Amino acid sequence: MKQLQGQVAIITGASSGIGAGIAQEFANHGIKLVLSGRNQTRLDSVAQQIKQQSQAEVTTVIADVTKQEEVEHLVAQAKEIYGQVDILVNSAGKMLSSAIREGAVEDWNDMLDINVKGTLYGINAVLPTFLNQSSGHIINIASISGFEVTKTSTLYSATKAAVHSITQGLEKELAKTGVRSTSISPGMVDTPLSGGSDWGGRKKLDPKDIAEAAIYALMQPSHVNVNEVTVRPV
Repeated sequence: MKQLQGQVAIITGASSGIGAGIAQEFANHGIKLVLSGRNQTRLDSVAQQIKQQSQAEVTTVIADVTKQEEVEHLVAQAKEIYGQVDILVNSAGKMLSSAIREGAVEDWNDMLDINVKGTLYGINAVLPTFLNQSSGHIINIASISGFEVTKTSTLYSATKAAVHSITQGLEKELAKTGVRSTSISPGMVDTPLSGGSDWGGRKKLDPKDIAEAAIYALMQPSHVNVNEVTVRPV
């Protein structure tokens, strides 16, 4: 636990689901938190729960990941408040109508903007700081849908495959810089995003399961980069 204590993490999509679960687990390890999302009330609720359960320092910053200037402001705010940034978790995501035959172009644009561009904007905003300090960890939340495409998941799967590819390419670009990147691909997680989806009768994952995968990647020695973690229900 002491290994991560005092580090500063920015978490997008932190107002619910996987992002909130990661925030709660990070707090248990003494990580200082910058929680970001688009809904101040929900962000405040997550922050309050964390403060009740731990001694972690928590702040919230409203940001829309589809807007580059807001993501850059988010990183700048984190540095202004805590004086450093050590971890970025790109957890903001959208899963909407994805079958090409449905022609839901607006839904496709939303997913591309949030899942792909939002991830890239986050990376772009923290990378100069991480490279300058020769350390830092970027964790991107992908999905097993990026590996396994169904007839109703085409566009969503494409966006998550992009997140996986971005992370893998980034690992090669950042070799020998001290900056690490990890892609976590969950199966069905019990979150508002999954709604009433059935997972073949299997128990859905808990956001805490994904949070523990992120902690595993962060806890590795500085010369070890866990590039890909896939987490599925049994």
